[in-house]
Amino acid sequence: MSRDYNTYESPLCTRYASKEMQYVFSQQKKFGTFRRLWVALARAEMKLGLDITQEQVDQLEANVDNIDFEIAEAREKEVRHDVMSHVYAYGRACPDAAGIIHLGATSCYVGDNTDIIIMRDAMRIVHRKLVNVLSNLAGFAEKYKNMPCLAYTHLQPAQLTTVGKRAALWINELLMDLEELEHRMNSLKLLGQKGTTGTQASFVELFGGDGEKIDRLEKMIAEEMGFEKCVPVSGQTYSRKIDTMTVNVLAGIAASCSKFSNDLRILASFKEMEEPFEEHQIGSSAMPYKRNPMRAERITSLARYVMVDALNPAFTSATQWFERTLDDSANKRIAVAESFLAVDAILNIMINVTDGLVVYEKSIRARVMRELPFMATENIMMRLVEKGGNRQEIHEALRGHSLAAAKAVKEEGKENDLVDRIAADPFFNMTKEEIESVLKPENYTGRSAEQVDNFLKECIYPVLEANKNVLGEKSELSV
Repeated sequence: MSRDYNTYESPLCTRYASKEMQYVFSQQKKFGTFRRLWVALARAEMKLGLDITQEQVDQLEANVDNIDFEIAEAREKEVRHDVMSHVYAYGRACPDAAGIIHLGATSCYVGDNTDIIIMRDAMRIVHRKLVNVLSNLAGFAEKYKNMPCLAYTHLQPAQLTTVGKRAALWINELLMDLEELEHRMNSLKLLGQKGTTGTQASFVELFGGDGEKIDRLEKMIAEEMGFEKCVPVSGQTYSRKIDTMTVNVLAGIAASCSKFSNDLRILASFKEMEEPFEEHQIGSSAMPYKRNPMRAERITSLARYVMVDALNPAFTSATQWFERTLDDSANKRIAVAESFLAVDAILNIMINVTDGLVVYEKSIRARVMRELPFMATENIMMRLVEKGGNRQEIHEALRGHSLAAAKAVKEEGKENDLVDRIAADPFFNMTKEEIESVLKPENYTGRSAEQVDNFLKECIYPVLEANKNVLGEKSELSV
């Protein structure tokens, strides 16, 4: 079917999110899940003694994916109720079972349980892709754990770190996100069948007040839909705090990815690292030489959207009056789905970028060597003190030369000549060779490599081993 270029389309669908994630939030997935929930309800009610036959359950099961959306949409125009329009469409496909569909249930039985199932399935996709990002960055950190580079505080050169150690900082935040995501996935519960105000009154009527059967009914439905438990108490809906907590996890992932993308954009400006750049890629329509970090910029841009979108479920949760109101519906249809779609898009880019990071080793080394003489002054001072010098006098002399060298760099655009200044000053009695012997970047990275090794061994490799069946995912970006 050709696209309608006269109608707005979400860029998340046309440009960014994967077809896999789009399917999770599709109408087919949603209403197919409605039908699976109706099958689970009918099957459990039959097994617990209600007047439902195996033939009726079989007919329902045979038509789960046989959805006539035109019939449902036409019916919704008449009755103004999406759930009842799909009850009607399902009944048309299953005439022998039409009378027992949705027996005892309220709309939230299918609507809310479906939302929980969809969020679970979407989180599984996010989890898989996040693990692959961690794997890519872990390999990068291992490869570059010994390579000295400038570290920055306040975006000003500070002591040295290594390229791999910096990557470990990115990994650590993403690992925190993975742990939050796993907690949310593991604690997710189905709503179950709680009735119009959460009291299960309709099922009390159906089962003659037999509470044990009602509990068994709920357990059977949960197990069929792949859940261990249902929520213990609710109003008509599951608590909208679930949406808040879920989207907050997504916002956390977005924030961590944005931290990475912003760092990468700055490193690209420093000519130290870059995202992959394809053979025929155009960086600028006006400037042929440009290699703009457009993928990292897109991560930043989408992450901003997700972080702001996290406010939507929070406001919705805070304004659900008593057992339920319907001011959640329109908002959550958009806010939850689009947060997942945007994070899916972010992770697609993250997989692509982290799989092909470009490191300019000589440029990194040159930047280190321009700053290292300043950082080495303390070591020079200690060496001179060992020779019998006065620490305070040496400090003052080094301070004077350092300020003069920095002034020449900043105001005159000269190279850092601090080494030459010290060598030329008879006060220090050091040759240039002696001074340069101190200027070995590898001696100024502290425990960076050791920290990377320990972090990967203790924290990351166990996660990758536990998820080894999903590793190796690639992401080809279409735009």
